[in-house]
Amino acid sequence: MARVRPRLEAFAAGMLGGLARSDQRAKGELYVRGLLLDGKRKSMQPMADRLGVDHQQLQQFVTSSTWDYVEVRGRLARWAGEFIDPRAFVIDDTGFPKDG
Repeated sequence: MARVRPRLEAFAAGMLGGLARSDQRAKGELYVRGLLLDGKRKSMQPMADRLGVDHQQLQQFVTSSTWDYVEVRGRLARWAGEFIDPRAFVIDDTGFPKDG
């Protein structure tokens, strides 16, 4: 993770740069980093344990922090468009069974 952390921080800054508050951007980067770490469970508490932070930081960002997810998704789509040439986007609500 240490080797790719600068790239991850730059990516998160680009995707979350439109968030009004710096604490939201920081918690968003932390959440993305938690998703990318090894570990089977990607719920708040196990991710926070792997990150060495209080799980409430992640929980608040996801559940009660107000930010425009549509803008973030748009940024992500434009970023992905630089690397692939999609003819269409398909939204698939396929879920995975919870583990725990």
